[in-house]
Amino acid sequence: MHVDVGEFLNGSVVVVIFLIVLLTVITYQMLNDYMRKWRDLKPIPGIRPTYPLLGNALNFKSNGRDFFCQIVGYTNEFRNSPLLKLWIGPVPFLILYHAETIETVLNNPIHMDKAYAYKFLHPWLGTGLLTSTGDKWRHRRKMLTPTFHFSILTEFLEVMNEQAEVLIEKLEKHAGKGPFNCFNHITLCALDIICETAMGKKIYAQSNYDSEYVRCVYRMSDIITRRQRMPWYWPDFVYNYFGEGREHNRSLKILHSFTESVIYERAEYITYIESDSESDQGMKKRRAFLDMLLKTTDEDGKKLTHKDIQEEVDTFMFEGHDTTAASMNWAIHLLGSHPEVQRKAQQELFEVFGESERPINTEDLKKLRYLECVIKESLRLFPSVPFFARTICEDTQINGYKVPKGANAIIITYALHRDPRFFPDPEEFRPERFLPENVVGRHPYAFIPFSAGLRNCIGQRFAVMEEKVILASILRYFNIVACQKRDELRPLGELILRPEQGIWITLERRKC
Repeated sequence: MHVDVGEFLNGSVVVVIFLIVLLTVITYQMLNDYMRKWRDLKPIPGIRPTYPLLGNALNFKSNGRDFFCQIVGYTNEFRNSPLLKLWIGPVPFLILYHAETIETVLNNPIHMDKAYAYKFLHPWLGTGLLTSTGDKWRHRRKMLTPTFHFSILTEFLEVMNEQAEVLIEKLEKHAGKGPFNCFNHITLCALDIICETAMGKKIYAQSNYDSEYVRCVYRMSDIITRRQRMPWYWPDFVYNYFGEGREHNRSLKILHSFTESVIYERAEYITYIESDSESDQGMKKRRAFLDMLLKTTDEDGKKLTHKDIQEEVDTFMFEGHDTTAASMNWAIHLLGSHPEVQRKAQQELFEVFGESERPINTEDLKKLRYLECVIKESLRLFPSVPFFARTICEDTQINGYKVPKGANAIIITYALHRDPRFFPDPEEFRPERFLPENVVGRHPYAFIPFSAGLRNCIGQRFAVMEEKVILASILRYFNIVACQKRDELRPLGELILRPEQGIWITLERRKC
């Protein structure tokens, strides 16, 4: 076959010219968009120094705890400013920590999309309920909402009571024997609960103190948040060759292998049960979220794909154990630091249970009003999710400032919950703040531990139920004494707010 070299070279030149023009156009558009945002956001107070294209990234502390303290420090420094600007690489972020400005974003159905930084969660959680946007999120939320109906949550109470009993047996070994770190005990209990309720599988995590899954969740959280604040690692090829890409992928494989195997096992089990009505020998089968996912259909009558289910199970597993475990641990520290609050909570428990050791039922949960105030005040001081972010999806005004489409808004719940206008002496632990008469007139966006608006947390009732059961169980059997002062906790603000060195307490068996 004869090839005309001239034609070949001419064709190659045309392709090269086309690629150069295309690259030039794309680069021009990106720079034009960057400069437009820069101009629009210039009037908003910002962090300095700011470098072209890198923004403020070179100023950020590399350690996760130090970075979190740095951001919280900015909110204190600019407390009187309605919003604060910083740049991470070429992406602008507005830091929001006042109820009024936060309401502007969260209460607007236009700004529903999660921020750019959430893309780094996609390899792990896919585009499930936490990370999806647009129509996919709306369809998925509508589809999943019935699985969190109160009647279904009530069925999970039995699991929570059973795992609380296991936890009490574990804690009993530490009673009267000096300080110990309770953080992992509580976390493994939460993991057992979410595995059995979300996936219908007992994994006996509390019997295996060193959980590989939990370790990988912590490691992945650390890896992702570090990448989020280092824009030079945003391109995958750079991250994989020069960053922590290999370690990220190793952890990812363990996390996905765990949930994939459970999904497969549960799907096989459901098929077997449905084909053999006598296989359960007349025993009542417990439902799990996974069972409902395997049977749920979308608006077109189609079942969820394996990938769809994997996304939601991974999301349930992460959001359903890590956030709740952290919240319970912070509450335990605060109860152990405030004996008068602890005594009041125990008095309420005595009024409900007397000296009985019976499990907790749904009617009991309704009566534990002061304990719920304790949980809410703990979440105020130490919100499990210390910050979250949205994309501004159209040009908008926030407190008189023009904010262009494409900017990102970071809601710092940790700072929001310390606004002295709504919470006088904000560092004080006062559960009475959440008594009904004290909540009247408070701004609805002043306290949002489960987010707010249309994208509020779908599992918040599940979380509060679990916390009530576990904390009530501990307080019925033990007196807690905290071994750390507040300034020794050193909160580590990654995807979840955790104490850097755990929660150290002593336990004494109660005499009554």
